[in-house]
Amino acid sequence: MSTLSLAVRDSATMLRRNLLHARRYPSLTLNLLLTPIMLLLLFVYIFGDVMSAGMGGGDRSDYIAYLVPGLLLMTIGSTVVGTAVSVSNDMTEGVIARFRTMAIHRGSVLTGHVVGSVLQSIASVVLVGAVGVAIGFRSTDATALEWLAALGLLTFFALALTWIAVGMGMVSPNAEAASNNALPLIFLPLISSTFVPINAMPGWFQPIAEYQPFTPAIETLRGLLLGTEIGHNGWLALAWCVGLSALGYRWSMTQFNRDPQ
Repeated sequence: MSTLSLAVRDSATMLRRNLLHARRYPSLTLNLLLTPIMLLLLFVYIFGDVMSAGMGGGDRSDYIAYLVPGLLLMTIGSTVVGTAVSVSNDMTEGVIARFRTMAIHRGSVLTGHVVGSVLQSIASVVLVGAVGVAIGFRSTDATALEWLAALGLLTFFALALTWIAVGMGMVSPNAEAASNNALPLIFLPLISSTFVPINAMPGWFQPIAEYQPFTPAIETLRGLLLGTEIGHNGWLALAWCVGLSALGYRWSMTQFNRDPQ
């Protein structure tokens, strides 16, 4: 069997293992998924009219259109926290040490985690998106190509954050530490353009919110789905995705290949 065939076979086995774990222990994923759903409902039904008026919108539906793309990206950040916890569990419970002694492709262990996390992230995005549509989100002007580009952006962003989450899980001494280390993936969307435009923030804070990873991706997604101006955000979003993927991959593989102490 060729090296490529072995890698694909073992990665598929590890993917199945991680999906079975997610199915058997759904509470973590559900808890993390509830955060963006509750924020969506809170900001639409409690703050929606006020926020829409403050942004110059006509009614609550305008704010729903503004809010949903940001919450979709926040959903990815929330979901991959579970990946950090899962990887940390594997590291601390001795499973990784056992895998190192088995005749399996070395990279398949992490590949299974990554592919499984991306699939869970996209499934979570679909669920949150369905909730958004149920409460009034519409994207009538987006073409099929723009929808495909939006799905590609969400998938690429999920891949980038997943590799970062895997690295966080690898260096965490336990599951609780992994969960805490991954909190920036939930916190960063709160200080992005998810809830309010960048120009509504204090001047000193605007560069921080504008150039962090989530804001360019959110503005690009809004442009694709709602027809707003994308500008330089598309290139920034791609740059962040490539950079975070490369950094997370190198970090994770370095930790995985390090000889156990």
